[in-house]
Amino acid sequence: MVYLRPYRLQLGLVALCLVGSSACTVMGSYLLKPAINDYIIPGDFEGLAQTLLLMGGLYLTAALLTFLYTRLMVYIGQNAVANIRRDLFEKMQTLPLRYFDTHPHGDLMSRFTNDIDTVSEALNNSFASFLSCGLTFAGTIIMMIILSPVLTLVTFLSLFVMMNAIRIVGGKSGAFFKGQQQTLGAVNGYVEEMITGQKVVKVFCREAPSKAEFAVKNEAYRQSATTAQSFAGAMMPMMGNLGHINYAITCCVGGILAVQSGDLGTLVTFLNYSRQVVQPVSQVAQQSNTILSAVAGAERVFDMMEQASEIDNGTVTLVSVEETNGTLQEAQNRTGLWAWKTAEGLVPLAGLVRFTDVDFGYVEGQKVLKNLSLHAKAGQQIAFVGSTGAGKTTITNLINRFYDIQRGTITFDGIEIRDIRKESLRRSLGMVLQDTHLFTGTIADNIRFGMLDATDAQVEAAAKLANAHGFIRHLPKGYDTVITDDGGSLSQGERQLLNIARAACADAPVLILDEATSSIDTHTEGLIQQGMDKLMAGRTVFIIAHRLSTVRNAKAILVLEQGEVLERGTHDELLQNQGRYHQLYTGQAELD
Repeated sequence: MVYLRPYRLQLGLVALCLVGSSACTVMGSYLLKPAINDYIIPGDFEGLAQTLLLMGGLYLTAALLTFLYTRLMVYIGQNAVANIRRDLFEKMQTLPLRYFDTHPHGDLMSRFTNDIDTVSEALNNSFASFLSCGLTFAGTIIMMIILSPVLTLVTFLSLFVMMNAIRIVGGKSGAFFKGQQQTLGAVNGYVEEMITGQKVVKVFCREAPSKAEFAVKNEAYRQSATTAQSFAGAMMPMMGNLGHINYAITCCVGGILAVQSGDLGTLVTFLNYSRQVVQPVSQVAQQSNTILSAVAGAERVFDMMEQASEIDNGTVTLVSVEETNGTLQEAQNRTGLWAWKTAEGLVPLAGLVRFTDVDFGYVEGQKVLKNLSLHAKAGQQIAFVGSTGAGKTTITNLINRFYDIQRGTITFDGIEIRDIRKESLRRSLGMVLQDTHLFTGTIADNIRFGMLDATDAQVEAAAKLANAHGFIRHLPKGYDTVITDDGGSLSQGERQLLNIARAACADAPVLILDEATSSIDTHTEGLIQQGMDKLMAGRTVFIIAHRLSTVRNAKAILVLEQGEVLERGTHDELLQNQGRYHQLYTGQAELD
Protein backbone atom coordinates (compact mmCIF):
# COMPACT_ATOMS: atom_id res chain seq x y z
CA MET A 1 0.00 0.00 0.00
CA VAL A 2 2.94 2.33 0.63
CA TYR A 3 4.03 1.85 -2.97
CA LEU A 4 0.51 2.55 -4.25
CA ARG A 5 0.21 5.81 -2.29
CA PRO A 6 1.91 8.03 -4.95
CA TYR A 7 -0.84 7.02 -7.41
CA ARG A 8 -3.79 8.21 -5.32
CA LEU A 9 -5.31 10.16 -8.24
CA GLN A 10 -5.17 7.17 -10.58
CA LEU A 11 -6.52 4.92 -7.82
CA GLY A 12 -9.37 7.38 -7.34
CA LEU A 13 -10.23 7.01 -11.02
CA VAL A 14 -10.00 3.24 -10.65
CA ALA A 15 -12.42 3.42 -7.72
CA LEU A 16 -14.89 5.51 -9.74
CA CYS A 17 -14.66 3.10 -12.66
CA LEU A 18 -15.12 0.13 -10.34
CA VAL A 19 -18.20 1.66 -8.73
CA GLY A 20 -19.63 2.64 -12.12
CA SER A 21 -18.95 -0.79 -13.64
CA SER A 22 -20.47 -2.66 -10.69
CA ALA A 23 -23.50 -0.34 -10.58
CA CYS A 24 -24.14 -0.77 -14.31
CA THR A 25 -23.85 -4.56 -14.01
CA VAL A 26 -26.24 -4.72 -11.04
CA MET A 27 -28.79 -2.31 -12.57
CA GLY A 28 -28.64 -4.07 -15.92
CA SER A 29 -29.64 -7.31 -14.22
CA TYR A 30 -32.46 -5.61 -12.31
CA LEU A 31 -34.09 -4.54 -15.59
CA LEU A 32 -35.03 -8.18 -16.16
CA LYS A 33 -37.93 -7.79 -13.70
CA PRO A 34 -39.78 -4.98 -15.54
CA ALA A 35 -38.87 -6.53 -18.89
CA ILE A 36 -40.72 -9.71 -17.95
CA ASN A 37 -43.58 -8.41 -15.82
CA ASP A 38 -44.33 -5.19 -17.72
CA TYR A 39 -43.44 -6.01 -21.32
CA ILE A 40 -42.94 -9.69 -22.13
CA ILE A 41 -46.03 -11.07 -20.34
CA PRO A 42 -48.35 -8.23 -21.58
CA GLY A 43 -46.76 -8.48 -25.06
CA ASP A 44 -45.48 -4.87 -25.21
CA PHE A 45 -42.67 -5.29 -27.75
CA GLU A 46 -41.95 -1.56 -28.07
CA GLY A 47 -41.40 -1.23 -24.32
CA LEU A 48 -39.33 -4.42 -24.37
CA ALA A 49 -37.10 -3.01 -27.12
CA GLN A 50 -36.49 0.17 -25.14
CA THR A 51 -35.68 -1.86 -22.01
CA LEU A 52 -33.28 -4.09 -23.94
CA LEU A 53 -31.53 -1.03 -25.39
CA LEU A 54 -31.15 0.40 -21.88
CA MET A 55 -29.77 -2.93 -20.64
CA GLY A 56 -27.34 -3.06 -23.55
CA GLY A 57 -26.18 0.50 -22.82
CA LEU A 58 -25.58 -0.35 -19.16
CA TYR A 59 -23.60 -3.49 -20.00
CA LEU A 60 -21.59 -1.65 -22.66
CA THR A 61 -20.78 1.12 -20.16
CA ALA A 62 -19.73 -1.53 -17.62
CA ALA A 63 -17.43 -3.12 -20.22
CA LEU A 64 -15.81 0.23 -21.12
CA LEU A 65 -15.30 1.13 -17.45
CA THR A 66 -13.80 -2.32 -16.81
CA PHE A 67 -11.37 -1.81 -19.70
CA LEU A 68 -10.42 1.63 -18.35
CA TYR A 69 -9.75 0.54 -14.76
CA THR A 70 -7.84 -2.51 -16.01
CA ARG A 71 -5.53 -0.29 -18.06
CA LEU A 72 -5.09 2.08 -15.13
CA MET A 73 -4.21 -0.80 -12.78
CA VAL A 74 -1.59 -2.07 -15.23
CA TYR A 75 -0.02 1.40 -15.27
CA ILE A 76 -0.17 1.70 -11.46
CA GLY A 77 1.01 -1.87 -10.88
CA GLN A 78 3.99 -1.66 -13.22
CA ASN A 79 5.13 1.65 -11.72
CA ALA A 80 4.75 0.33 -8.18
CA VAL A 81 6.67 -2.84 -9.03
CA ALA A 82 9.41 -0.80 -10.74
CA ASN A 83 9.74 1.25 -7.54
CA ILE A 84 9.85 -1.91 -5.42
CA ARG A 85 12.57 -3.36 -7.65
CA ARG A 86 14.51 -0.08 -7.51
CA ASP A 87 14.30 0.10 -3.72
CA LEU A 88 15.25 -3.57 -3.39
CA PHE A 89 18.35 -3.01 -5.53
CA GLU A 90 19.26 0.13 -3.58
CA LYS A 91 18.78 -1.81 -0.35
CA MET A 92 21.06 -4.53 -1.66
CA GLN A 93 23.84 -1.96 -2.06
CA THR A 94 23.57 -1.06 1.65
CA LEU A 95 23.63 -4.61 3.03
CA PRO A 96 26.81 -5.83 4.74
CA LEU A 97 28.96 -8.50 3.11
CA ARG A 98 27.98 -10.90 5.88
CA TYR A 99 24.46 -11.06 4.38
CA PHE A 100 25.76 -12.11 0.96
CA ASP A 101 28.18 -14.58 2.54
CA THR A 102 25.28 -16.34 4.28
CA HIS A 103 22.65 -16.34 1.51
CA PRO A 104 22.86 -18.20 -1.85
CA HIS A 105 23.16 -15.72 -4.69
CA GLY A 106 20.59 -17.56 -6.79
CA ASP A 107 18.04 -17.25 -3.99
CA LEU A 108 18.67 -13.49 -3.81
CA MET A 109 18.27 -13.23 -7.59
CA SER A 110 14.98 -15.13 -7.30
CA ARG A 111 13.63 -12.31 -5.13
CA PHE A 112 14.29 -9.83 -7.95
CA THR A 113 12.63 -12.05 -10.56
CA ASN A 114 10.12 -14.69 -9.43
CA ASP A 115 8.98 -13.05 -6.21
CA ILE A 116 8.55 -9.57 -7.67
CA ASP A 117 6.82 -11.07 -10.72
CA THR A 118 4.16 -12.62 -8.45
CA VAL A 119 3.57 -9.19 -6.88
CA SER A 120 3.35 -7.64 -10.35
CA GLU A 121 0.78 -10.18 -11.52
CA ALA A 122 -1.36 -9.60 -8.43
CA LEU A 123 -1.30 -5.81 -8.84
CA ASN A 124 -2.01 -5.96 -12.57
CA ASN A 125 -4.95 -8.34 -12.41
CA SER A 126 -6.01 -9.72 -9.06
CA PHE A 127 -6.05 -6.49 -7.06
CA ALA A 128 -8.62 -4.72 -9.26
CA SER A 129 -10.63 -7.90 -9.77
CA PHE A 130 -10.78 -8.37 -6.02
CA LEU A 131 -12.19 -4.86 -5.52
CA SER A 132 -14.60 -5.22 -8.44
CA CYS A 133 -15.88 -8.50 -7.06
CA GLY A 134 -16.39 -6.91 -3.64
CA LEU A 135 -18.44 -4.02 -5.04
CA THR A 136 -20.49 -6.25 -7.33
CA PHE A 137 -21.12 -8.63 -4.45
CA ALA A 138 -22.29 -5.83 -2.14
CA GLY A 139 -24.55 -4.29 -4.81
CA THR A 140 -26.05 -7.65 -5.72
CA ILE A 141 -26.81 -8.51 -2.09
CA ILE A 142 -28.62 -5.18 -1.62
CA MET A 143 -30.76 -5.77 -4.71
CA MET A 144 -31.51 -9.35 -3.62
CA ILE A 145 -32.76 -8.11 -0.23
CA ILE A 146 -34.98 -5.58 -2.00
CA LEU A 147 -36.38 -8.28 -4.31
CA SER A 148 -36.97 -11.10 -1.80
CA PRO A 149 -35.73 -11.28 1.80
CA VAL A 150 -36.78 -14.96 1.99
CA LEU A 151 -34.73 -16.03 -1.03
CA THR A 152 -31.85 -13.85 0.17
CA LEU A 153 -31.79 -15.84 3.43
CA VAL A 154 -31.46 -19.06 1.38
CA THR A 155 -28.56 -17.52 -0.53
CA PHE A 156 -26.88 -16.37 2.69
CA LEU A 157 -26.82 -19.96 3.96
CA SER A 158 -24.97 -21.05 0.78
CA LEU A 159 -22.61 -18.08 0.99
CA PHE A 160 -21.81 -18.94 4.60
CA VAL A 161 -20.68 -22.39 3.50
CA MET A 162 -18.64 -20.87 0.63
CA MET A 163 -16.90 -18.32 2.85
CA ASN A 164 -15.91 -20.99 5.35
CA ALA A 165 -14.56 -23.16 2.53
CA ILE A 166 -12.45 -20.24 1.25
CA ARG A 167 -11.22 -19.48 4.78
CA ILE A 168 -10.17 -23.08 5.49
CA VAL A 169 -8.64 -23.85 2.10
CA GLY A 170 -7.09 -20.38 1.74
CA GLY A 171 -5.52 -20.56 5.18
CA LYS A 172 -3.76 -23.81 4.29
CA SER A 173 -2.77 -22.52 0.84
CA GLY A 174 -0.92 -19.51 2.29
CA ALA A 175 1.63 -21.69 4.09
CA PHE A 176 2.08 -23.90 1.03
CA PHE A 177 2.63 -20.94 -1.29
CA LYS A 178 5.29 -19.62 1.07
CA GLY A 179 7.01 -23.01 0.89
CA GLN A 180 6.70 -22.95 -2.90
CA GLN A 181 8.54 -19.62 -3.16
CA GLN A 182 11.26 -20.82 -0.77
CA THR A 183 11.89 -24.06 -2.64
CA LEU A 184 11.87 -22.13 -5.94
CA GLY A 185 14.58 -19.86 -4.50
CA ALA A 186 16.59 -22.96 -3.53
CA VAL A 187 16.30 -24.36 -7.07
CA ASN A 188 17.40 -21.04 -8.58
CA GLY A 189 20.32 -20.83 -6.16
CA TYR A 190 21.53 -24.31 -7.11
CA VAL A 191 21.14 -23.63 -10.85
CA GLU A 192 23.16 -20.40 -10.48
CA GLU A 193 25.93 -22.31 -8.69
CA MET A 194 26.04 -24.99 -11.37
CA ILE A 195 26.15 -22.45 -14.21
CA THR A 196 29.04 -20.50 -12.67
CA GLY A 197 30.86 -23.69 -11.66
CA GLN A 198 30.28 -25.66 -14.85
CA LYS A 199 34.01 -26.04 -15.60
CA VAL A 200 34.64 -27.53 -12.17
CA VAL A 201 31.67 -29.87 -12.58
CA LYS A 202 33.05 -31.20 -15.86
CA VAL A 203 36.66 -31.41 -14.68
CA PHE A 204 35.69 -33.62 -11.74
CA CYS A 205 33.00 -35.52 -13.68
CA ARG A 206 30.31 -34.41 -11.26
CA GLU A 207 27.53 -34.29 -13.85
CA ALA A 208 25.67 -37.32 -12.48
CA PRO A 209 25.80 -36.27 -8.78
CA SER A 210 24.84 -32.72 -9.80
CA LYS A 211 21.83 -34.02 -11.70
CA ALA A 212 20.87 -36.19 -8.73
CA GLU A 213 21.10 -33.26 -6.30
CA PHE A 214 19.12 -31.05 -8.68
CA ALA A 215 16.48 -33.77 -8.95
CA VAL A 216 16.08 -33.72 -5.16
CA LYS A 217 15.64 -29.93 -5.08
CA ASN A 218 13.39 -30.01 -8.14
CA GLU A 219 11.25 -32.72 -6.55
CA ALA A 220 10.94 -30.66 -3.35
CA TYR A 221 9.78 -27.71 -5.45
CA ARG A 222 7.37 -29.92 -7.40
CA GLN A 223 5.83 -31.26 -4.21
CA SER A 224 5.39 -27.84 -2.58
CA ALA A 225 4.07 -26.33 -5.83
CA THR A 226 1.71 -29.26 -6.41
CA THR A 227 0.31 -28.99 -2.88
CA ALA A 228 -0.13 -25.22 -3.13
CA GLN A 229 -1.68 -25.33 -6.60
CA SER A 230 -3.91 -28.28 -5.66
CA PHE A 231 -5.46 -26.38 -2.79
CA ALA A 232 -5.84 -23.27 -4.95
CA GLY A 233 -7.12 -25.31 -7.90
CA ALA A 234 -9.77 -26.95 -5.74
CA MET A 235 -11.31 -23.55 -5.04
CA MET A 236 -12.99 -23.01 -8.40
CA PRO A 237 -14.79 -26.36 -8.79
CA MET A 238 -15.77 -26.24 -5.11
CA MET A 239 -17.30 -22.79 -5.53
CA GLY A 240 -18.95 -23.86 -8.79
CA ASN A 241 -20.63 -26.89 -7.22
CA LEU A 242 -21.78 -24.90 -4.20
CA GLY A 243 -23.15 -22.29 -6.62
CA HIS A 244 -25.12 -24.96 -8.50
CA ILE A 245 -26.57 -26.27 -5.23
CA ASN A 246 -27.53 -22.71 -4.24
CA TYR A 247 -29.17 -22.17 -7.64
CA ALA A 248 -31.18 -25.38 -7.36
CA ILE A 249 -32.43 -24.57 -3.86
CA THR A 250 -33.29 -21.01 -4.92
CA CYS A 251 -35.24 -22.34 -7.92
CA CYS A 252 -37.32 -24.64 -5.72
CA VAL A 253 -38.12 -22.06 -3.04
CA GLY A 254 -38.53 -19.22 -5.58
CA GLY A 255 -40.80 -21.34 -7.79
CA ILE A 256 -43.17 -21.92 -4.91
CA LEU A 257 -43.23 -18.22 -4.09
CA ALA A 258 -43.75 -17.27 -7.76
CA VAL A 259 -46.73 -19.62 -8.09
CA GLN A 260 -48.28 -18.10 -5.00
CA SER A 261 -47.65 -14.47 -6.00
CA GLY A 262 -47.67 -14.72 -9.77
CA ASP A 263 -44.51 -12.52 -9.88
CA LEU A 264 -42.38 -14.32 -12.47
CA GLY A 265 -40.12 -11.32 -13.09
CA THR A 266 -38.90 -11.26 -9.49
CA LEU A 267 -38.00 -14.97 -9.67
CA VAL A 268 -36.06 -14.65 -12.94
CA THR A 269 -34.24 -11.54 -11.74
CA PHE A 270 -33.40 -13.13 -8.40
CA LEU A 271 -32.10 -16.30 -10.09
CA ASN A 272 -29.86 -14.12 -12.25
CA TYR A 273 -28.61 -12.36 -9.11
CA SER A 274 -28.02 -15.72 -7.38
CA ARG A 275 -25.72 -16.63 -10.26
CA GLN A 276 -24.20 -13.18 -10.17
CA VAL A 277 -23.55 -13.19 -6.41
CA VAL A 278 -21.65 -16.48 -6.65
CA GLN A 279 -19.41 -15.20 -9.46
CA PRO A 280 -17.48 -12.69 -7.30
CA VAL A 281 -16.93 -15.34 -4.64
CA SER A 282 -15.76 -17.81 -7.30
CA GLN A 283 -13.47 -15.21 -8.88
CA VAL A 284 -11.94 -14.38 -5.51
CA ALA A 285 -11.37 -18.10 -4.97
CA GLN A 286 -9.85 -18.35 -8.46
CA GLN A 287 -7.55 -15.40 -7.82
CA SER A 288 -6.59 -16.66 -4.37
CA ASN A 289 -3.61 -18.63 -5.69
CA THR A 290 -2.26 -15.50 -7.37
CA ILE A 291 -2.87 -13.37 -4.27
CA LEU A 292 -1.39 -15.95 -1.88
CA SER A 293 1.61 -16.44 -4.15
CA ALA A 294 2.08 -12.67 -4.28
CA VAL A 295 1.87 -12.43 -0.49
CA ALA A 296 4.51 -15.15 -0.15
CA GLY A 297 6.72 -13.41 -2.72
CA ALA A 298 6.22 -10.03 -1.07
CA GLU A 299 7.23 -11.49 2.30
CA ARG A 300 10.57 -12.60 0.82
CA VAL A 301 11.08 -9.24 -0.93
CA PHE A 302 10.33 -7.18 2.16
CA ASP A 303 12.30 -9.57 4.35
CA MET A 304 15.36 -8.51 2.36
CA MET A 305 14.34 -4.84 2.53
CA GLU A 306 13.96 -5.05 6.30
CA GLN A 307 17.45 -6.44 6.87
CA ALA A 308 19.73 -4.15 8.86
CA SER A 309 21.83 -1.96 6.56
CA GLU A 310 25.56 -1.64 6.93
CA ILE A 311 26.19 0.60 9.93
CA ASP A 312 28.25 3.69 9.23
CA ASN A 313 28.56 6.18 12.07
CA GLY A 314 31.77 7.70 10.75
CA THR A 315 32.11 11.46 10.51
CA VAL A 316 35.67 11.75 9.17
CA THR A 317 35.72 12.20 5.39
CA LEU A 318 38.38 12.16 2.70
CA VAL A 319 39.12 15.38 0.79
CA SER A 320 41.58 16.23 -1.94
CA VAL A 321 44.27 18.88 -1.59
CA GLU A 322 42.32 21.08 -4.00
CA GLU A 323 39.34 20.97 -1.61
CA THR A 324 41.54 22.09 1.32
CA ASN A 325 42.13 25.53 -0.24
CA GLY A 326 45.88 25.11 -0.14
CA THR A 327 46.16 24.35 3.58
CA LEU A 328 48.21 21.24 2.76
CA GLN A 329 50.58 22.77 0.25
CA GLU A 330 53.56 21.30 2.11
CA ALA A 331 52.52 17.76 1.14
CA GLN A 332 54.42 17.09 -2.05
CA ASN A 333 54.34 13.31 -2.30
CA ARG A 334 51.54 11.05 -3.52
CA THR A 335 50.01 10.49 -0.09
CA GLY A 336 49.77 14.20 0.44
CA LEU A 337 47.24 14.55 -2.38
CA TRP A 338 44.52 13.56 0.08
CA ALA A 339 43.65 14.45 3.68
CA TRP A 340 41.25 13.36 6.39
CA LYS A 341 38.76 16.03 7.36
CA THR A 342 38.17 15.72 11.12
CA ALA A 343 36.41 17.92 13.66
CA GLU A 344 39.83 19.11 14.87
CA GLY A 345 41.17 19.89 11.40
CA LEU A 346 42.88 18.25 8.44
CA VAL A 347 45.11 15.21 8.81
CA PRO A 348 47.30 14.32 5.79
CA LEU A 349 46.54 10.86 4.42
CA ALA A 350 49.81 8.99 4.87
CA GLY A 351 48.64 5.37 5.05
CA LEU A 352 49.71 4.58 8.60
CA VAL A 353 47.70 1.56 9.82
CA ARG A 354 47.82 0.13 13.34
CA PHE A 355 46.06 -2.91 14.87
CA THR A 356 46.05 -3.03 18.67
CA ASP A 357 44.92 -6.15 20.57
CA VAL A 358 42.33 -7.06 17.94
CA ASP A 359 39.96 -10.02 18.44
CA PHE A 360 37.58 -11.03 15.66
CA GLY A 361 35.40 -13.96 14.66
CA TYR A 362 32.87 -14.42 11.86
CA VAL A 363 30.78 -16.61 14.18
CA GLU A 364 30.25 -15.74 17.82
CA GLY A 365 32.51 -17.78 20.06
CA GLN A 366 34.88 -18.79 17.23
CA LYS A 367 37.81 -16.38 17.02
CA VAL A 368 39.69 -16.07 13.75
CA LEU A 369 42.10 -13.38 15.03
CA LYS A 370 43.33 -13.41 18.62
CA ASN A 371 44.95 -10.44 20.32
CA LEU A 372 46.49 -9.28 17.02
CA SER A 373 48.73 -6.22 16.99
CA LEU A 374 50.62 -4.79 14.01
CA HIS A 375 51.95 -1.45 12.87
CA ALA A 376 52.25 -0.53 9.18
CA LYS A 377 54.17 2.69 8.67
CA ALA A 378 53.41 5.05 5.82
CA GLY A 379 54.80 3.75 2.54
CA GLN A 380 55.75 0.42 4.12
CA GLN A 381 55.13 -3.00 2.59
CA ILE A 382 53.68 -5.52 5.04
CA ALA A 383 53.34 -9.17 4.03
CA PHE A 384 51.15 -11.82 5.65
CA VAL A 385 52.11 -15.47 5.24
CA GLY A 386 50.82 -18.63 6.85
CA SER A 387 48.67 -21.65 6.34
CA THR A 388 45.22 -21.49 4.79
CA GLY A 389 42.73 -20.25 7.40
CA ALA A 390 45.38 -18.48 9.47
CA GLY A 391 43.51 -15.16 9.15
CA LYS A 392 45.44 -13.37 6.41
CA THR A 393 42.44 -12.35 4.28
CA THR A 394 40.45 -11.55 7.41
CA ILE A 395 42.93 -8.77 8.24
CA THR A 396 42.28 -7.10 4.88
CA ASN A 397 38.50 -7.48 5.41
CA LEU A 398 38.84 -5.59 8.67
CA ILE A 399 40.94 -2.82 7.09
CA ASN A 400 38.10 -2.28 4.60
CA ARG A 401 35.52 -2.54 7.39
CA PHE A 402 33.69 -5.30 5.58
CA TYR A 403 33.36 -6.61 9.13
CA ASP A 404 33.74 -4.87 12.49
CA ILE A 405 36.02 -6.17 15.23
CA GLN A 406 34.76 -7.46 18.57
CA ARG A 407 37.68 -6.16 20.67
CA GLY A 408 40.67 -3.87 20.25
CA THR A 409 41.23 -0.91 17.93
CA ILE A 410 42.26 -0.26 14.35
CA THR A 411 43.51 3.20 13.45
CA PHE A 412 44.23 4.82 10.10
CA ASP A 413 46.66 7.75 10.32
CA GLY A 414 45.89 7.85 14.04
CA ILE A 415 42.12 8.00 13.48
CA GLU A 416 39.90 5.24 14.86
CA ILE A 417 38.73 3.38 11.75
CA ARG A 418 35.10 3.36 12.93
CA ASP A 419 35.15 7.17 12.98
CA ILE A 420 35.89 7.27 9.22
CA ARG A 421 33.00 7.12 6.78
CA LYS A 422 33.15 3.81 4.93
CA GLU A 423 32.91 5.49 1.53
CA SER A 424 35.95 7.65 2.34
CA LEU A 425 37.83 4.73 3.89
CA ARG A 426 37.37 2.48 0.88
CA ARG A 427 38.15 5.34 -1.48
CA SER A 428 41.60 5.47 0.12
CA LEU A 429 42.17 1.74 -0.46
CA GLY A 430 42.98 -0.15 -3.64
CA MET A 431 42.48 -3.91 -3.80
CA VAL A 432 43.68 -6.64 -6.13
CA LEU A 433 41.89 -9.85 -5.21
CA GLN A 434 42.75 -13.43 -6.02
CA ASP A 435 39.26 -13.92 -7.50
CA THR A 436 38.84 -11.49 -10.36
CA HIS A 437 35.49 -10.13 -11.43
CA LEU A 438 34.97 -8.33 -14.72
CA PHE A 439 31.71 -6.64 -15.68
CA THR A 440 29.96 -6.77 -19.03
CA GLY A 441 31.33 -3.83 -21.00
CA THR A 442 34.49 -2.67 -22.72
CA ILE A 443 38.04 -3.25 -21.51
CA ALA A 444 38.31 0.49 -20.84
CA ASP A 445 35.12 0.50 -18.77
CA ASN A 446 36.41 -2.33 -16.60
CA ILE A 447 39.69 -0.54 -15.92
CA ARG A 448 37.81 2.72 -15.35
CA PHE A 449 35.74 0.98 -12.67
CA GLY A 450 38.55 1.95 -10.29
CA MET A 451 37.94 5.64 -11.06
CA LEU A 452 34.81 6.35 -13.06
CA ASP A 453 35.93 9.77 -14.28
CA ALA A 454 39.32 8.56 -15.53
CA THR A 455 40.28 9.80 -18.99
CA ASP A 456 41.31 7.50 -21.82
CA ALA A 457 44.92 8.54 -21.22
CA GLN A 458 44.69 7.60 -17.53
CA VAL A 459 43.14 4.24 -18.44
CA GLU A 460 45.94 3.51 -20.89
CA ALA A 461 48.57 4.61 -18.36
CA ALA A 462 47.10 2.25 -15.75
CA ALA A 463 47.13 -0.61 -18.27
CA LYS A 464 50.78 0.09 -19.12
CA LEU A 465 51.66 0.20 -15.42
CA ALA A 466 50.16 -3.28 -15.00
CA ASN A 467 51.72 -4.46 -18.29
CA ALA A 468 48.22 -5.14 -19.65
CA HIS A 469 48.63 -2.72 -22.56
CA GLY A 470 50.45 -5.31 -24.69
CA PHE A 471 47.68 -7.89 -24.87
CA ILE A 472 44.94 -5.23 -25.02
CA ARG A 473 46.50 -3.78 -28.21
CA HIS A 474 46.11 -7.14 -29.92
CA LEU A 475 42.42 -7.52 -29.12
CA PRO A 476 40.00 -6.94 -32.04
CA LYS A 477 38.96 -3.45 -30.89
CA GLY A 478 41.67 -2.74 -28.35
CA TYR A 479 40.34 -0.90 -25.32
CA ASP A 480 36.85 -0.84 -26.91
CA THR A 481 36.63 -4.64 -27.00
CA VAL A 482 33.47 -5.75 -25.23
CA ILE A 483 33.83 -8.60 -22.74
CA THR A 484 30.99 -10.66 -21.28
CA ASP A 485 30.53 -13.61 -18.95
CA ASP A 486 33.06 -12.30 -16.40
CA GLY A 487 35.73 -12.06 -19.10
CA GLY A 488 35.38 -15.70 -20.13
CA SER A 489 37.05 -15.01 -23.49
CA LEU A 490 40.27 -13.92 -21.71
CA SER A 491 42.83 -16.09 -20.00
CA GLN A 492 43.01 -16.10 -16.21
CA GLY A 493 46.28 -14.19 -16.35
CA GLU A 494 44.82 -11.52 -18.65
CA ARG A 495 41.85 -11.09 -16.37
CA GLN A 496 44.16 -10.63 -13.41
CA LEU A 497 46.20 -8.05 -15.33
CA LEU A 498 42.99 -6.06 -15.89
CA ASN A 499 42.26 -6.40 -12.20
CA ILE A 500 45.67 -4.92 -11.39
CA ALA A 501 45.16 -2.15 -13.97
CA ARG A 502 41.84 -1.29 -12.28
CA ALA A 503 43.65 -0.85 -8.96
CA ALA A 504 46.31 1.27 -10.67
CA CYS A 505 43.60 3.47 -12.16
CA ALA A 506 42.07 4.01 -8.70
CA ASP A 507 45.46 5.43 -7.59
CA ALA A 508 44.72 4.81 -3.90
CA PRO A 509 47.42 5.55 -1.28
CA VAL A 510 46.94 2.16 0.44
CA LEU A 511 47.08 -1.02 -1.60
CA ILE A 512 45.96 -4.53 -0.67
CA LEU A 513 47.24 -7.42 -2.77
CA ASP A 514 45.44 -10.66 -1.93
CA GLU A 515 47.27 -13.35 -3.91
CA ALA A 516 47.46 -10.81 -6.72
CA THR A 517 49.81 -12.90 -8.88
CA SER A 518 48.49 -16.35 -8.02
CA SER A 519 46.71 -16.73 -11.36
CA ILE A 520 49.62 -15.48 -13.45
CA ASP A 521 52.27 -17.72 -14.93
CA THR A 522 55.94 -17.25 -14.04
CA HIS A 523 56.77 -15.45 -17.30
CA THR A 524 53.85 -13.03 -16.96
CA GLU A 525 54.67 -12.53 -13.30
CA GLY A 526 58.16 -11.43 -14.25
CA LEU A 527 56.74 -8.97 -16.79
CA ILE A 528 54.44 -7.30 -14.30
CA GLN A 529 56.84 -7.25 -11.36
CA GLN A 530 58.35 -3.94 -12.46
CA GLY A 531 54.87 -2.53 -12.95
CA MET A 532 53.86 -3.79 -9.54
CA ASP A 533 56.92 -2.13 -8.00
CA LYS A 534 55.87 1.16 -9.60
CA LEU A 535 52.32 0.62 -8.39
CA MET A 536 53.50 0.02 -4.82
CA ALA A 537 55.95 2.95 -4.76
CA GLY A 538 54.98 5.55 -2.16
CA ARG A 539 52.06 3.47 -0.93
CA THR A 540 51.36 1.45 2.19
CA VAL A 541 50.94 -2.08 0.85
CA PHE A 542 49.51 -5.18 2.49
CA ILE A 543 50.51 -8.34 0.65
CA ILE A 544 49.01 -11.79 1.08
CA ALA A 545 50.98 -14.42 -0.80
CA HIS A 546 51.51 -18.16 -0.93
CA ARG A 547 54.46 -17.67 -3.26
CA LEU A 548 56.96 -16.56 -0.64
CA SER A 549 59.32 -15.39 -3.35
CA THR A 550 56.96 -12.45 -3.95
CA VAL A 551 57.37 -11.07 -0.41
CA ARG A 552 61.16 -11.00 -0.11
CA ASN A 553 61.29 -7.22 -0.46
CA ALA A 554 58.58 -6.54 2.14
CA LYS A 555 59.77 -4.32 5.01
CA ALA A 556 57.97 -6.55 7.49
CA ILE A 557 56.65 -10.09 7.20
CA LEU A 558 54.09 -11.43 9.69
CA VAL A 559 53.76 -15.18 10.02
CA LEU A 560 50.20 -16.08 11.11
CA GLU A 561 48.91 -19.34 12.50
CA GLN A 562 45.39 -19.83 13.86
CA GLY A 563 44.82 -16.08 14.12
CA GLU A 564 47.98 -15.27 16.05
CA VAL A 565 51.31 -13.74 15.01
CA LEU A 566 54.03 -16.35 15.49
CA GLU A 567 56.91 -14.42 13.95
CA ARG A 568 57.62 -11.03 12.46
CA GLY A 569 60.62 -9.50 10.75
CA THR A 570 62.30 -9.14 7.37
CA HIS A 571 62.87 -12.02 5.00
CA ASP A 572 66.51 -12.45 6.08
CA GLU A 573 65.72 -12.13 9.78
CA LEU A 574 63.03 -14.77 9.65
CA LEU A 575 65.23 -17.19 7.73
CA GLN A 576 67.93 -16.78 10.36
CA ASN A 577 65.43 -17.57 13.13
CA GLN A 578 64.93 -21.06 11.66
CA GLY A 579 61.25 -20.91 12.68
CA ARG A 580 57.91 -21.36 10.96
CA TYR A 581 58.78 -18.99 8.10
CA HIS A 582 61.96 -20.95 7.41
CA GLN A 583 59.90 -24.15 7.20
CA LEU A 584 57.40 -22.54 4.80
CA TYR A 585 60.11 -20.96 2.67
CA THR A 586 62.29 -24.03 2.34
CA GLY A 587 59.23 -26.10 1.53
CA GLN A 588 58.29 -23.56 -1.17
CA ALA A 589 61.83 -23.64 -2.53
CA GLU A 590 61.72 -27.42 -2.79
CA LEU A 591 58.40 -27.24 -4.62
CA ASP A 592 59.82 -24.69 -7.05
